[in-house]
Amino acid sequence: MKMRARPYNLRGRLVLLGGVLGCCGVVLVGRAAQMQLLDQDFYAKQGDQRFLREVPIATSRGMIVDRNGEPLAVSTPVESVWANPKELLKHADRLPELADALGIPREVLTQSIAQRAGKEFVFLRRRINPDDAEAVVARGIPGVYKQREFRRFYPHGEVMAHVLGFTNIDDHGQEGLELAFDQWLTGKAGAQRVIRDRRGHIVENVDLIRAAEPGKDITLSIDRRIQYLAYRELKSALIENGAVSGSAVVIDVATGEILAMVNQPAYNPNARSAAEPGAHRNRAATDVVEPGSVIKPFTVAAALEAGVDPNIIVDTNPGWMMLGKYRISDVHNHGAVDLTHLLSYSSNIGAAKLGIDMTSEHLYDVLHRFGYGDSTHSGFPGESSGVMAPPQTWGMVKRGSISYGMGVSVTPLQLAQAYATIANGGKRMPPTFLKGGAGQPVQAMSPKIAGEVLAMLENVTLPGGTAQQAAITGYHVAGKTGTARTASGGGYSRKYVSVFAGVVPMDRPKFAMVVVINQPSRGTYYGGLVSAPVFHNVMEGALRLMDVPPDHVEQWYAARPAPASAAPAPPAVATPALAAPAEDDGVGL
Repeated sequence: MKMRARPYNLRGRLVLLGGVLGCCGVVLVGRAAQMQLLDQDFYAKQGDQRFLREVPIATSRGMIVDRNGEPLAVSTPVESVWANPKELLKHADRLPELADALGIPREVLTQSIAQRAGKEFVFLRRRINPDDAEAVVARGIPGVYKQREFRRFYPHGEVMAHVLGFTNIDDHGQEGLELAFDQWLTGKAGAQRVIRDRRGHIVENVDLIRAAEPGKDITLSIDRRIQYLAYRELKSALIENGAVSGSAVVIDVATGEILAMVNQPAYNPNARSAAEPGAHRNRAATDVVEPGSVIKPFTVAAALEAGVDPNIIVDTNPGWMMLGKYRISDVHNHGAVDLTHLLSYSSNIGAAKLGIDMTSEHLYDVLHRFGYGDSTHSGFPGESSGVMAPPQTWGMVKRGSISYGMGVSVTPLQLAQAYATIANGGKRMPPTFLKGGAGQPVQAMSPKIAGEVLAMLENVTLPGGTAQQAAITGYHVAGKTGTARTASGGGYSRKYVSVFAGVVPMDRPKFAMVVVINQPSRGTYYGGLVSAPVFHNVMEGALRLMDVPPDHVEQWYAARPAPASAAPAPPAVATPALAAPAEDDGVGL
């Protein structure tokens, strides 16, 4: 029986096809609705990740200026070149061109990019000249971009190096006041949202997320003019005397403001990689020395406070004495001396006898009140507190040796603070690096005793004293020399530290200055011949710069050149130049 073929149902097939297409349309519309309505945030975020970027807005570090507003540290705009390794490696054939443009060895650049193949950001060159960065980016190498940064610049180079310190490549303080005030100086980077094209170029700024806040400025107590004087004279003294290192500190007596602080050897913070090892540290605040005879005024002050008659006569005959099992001596036998000549002759025996007659607790207390054995709290990073053992450990030998400056170690900054305290009527001001940053004073000694000791110290700079070269025409100068051997291997070497500490003018003290020169090697090593001239040269200039009037007017007028119409003076008789008497350095201990 023959089967009949079913008729072709075109209409049914069209209906089925239409139904399938209709269902697909419904699914597509539903999916589109889901994506655009329900999942809108997710897909918008995905799209933004491909084109929308949040980029930082660089901000400058605060400026550091001296007390007169002169810039000492400034931030200048520079550019950094960076790359997206993922994108750059797609065009690896251009790596040699990029290396040549950056001045980097080709193999170094290739290896560096290959090691970061999975990352999207790597710096190629940091903080370079904007024109150089633009020349690199202008080559159109895919994945290579630039961004704005700031670089620290120090206009005065090594003159200010030890005070200011420096910042690292990310512009954060690493040494000195840059480190001490890093949080204050550091600005807060801003951020903005931008749209980038496929080549990474910004095509639209969408909105500002966070405004950049520049760092705050700081006004230091430092006077760049006095700082330069101290730097120049200290460097000259080191060269002239063949010394290893040196420090100088100048303090405003009334406020404790540090007007100058310099060290040698120095370094250039703009090119610090070339500096010698150890040159970065601020020796004036971090290194300690045995002060030698500059401690003697405080021994005298302690004796006066203990009730010793200011007119006492101390017998230093025969020029030496036994201190325990040690023999100490003076350079000359000074015989019987009063306190003024004990200081001007710098008698070790006289100072030791004063110290022995006091209790250890009393001598320690007086020295500690002047700041010895404790940090000055200047805020300088790494500042040393010096070394002074507790009085319970002092015997007669220790007490006697400390009385003339051995067995105790101090920083130049501590010495400057102590001499400023004597000049300030016994009122100790904490040293500060900030203009107007004076702290609370501490009365370390009665004004009467401080005044008596200050008056005695003038004799040191007069004819017959050990520091005649510190004298300044027209001004009364008070000061004290010190010469001490350097410690070595549990004893003392034949190398010396030359020190001078002084105050000027005496009537209304303005400046206290300390000069420390380590290991002079060309003949003389006494503080009066090595360090005192530095004090004279710096203070003579500082008095003029700060318009400090003379307090020894008669001498000032006498030293003025005679008018041209005046009668010629009789010919002068040639006389040998005065050399400062040798001071005692306590070599017997």
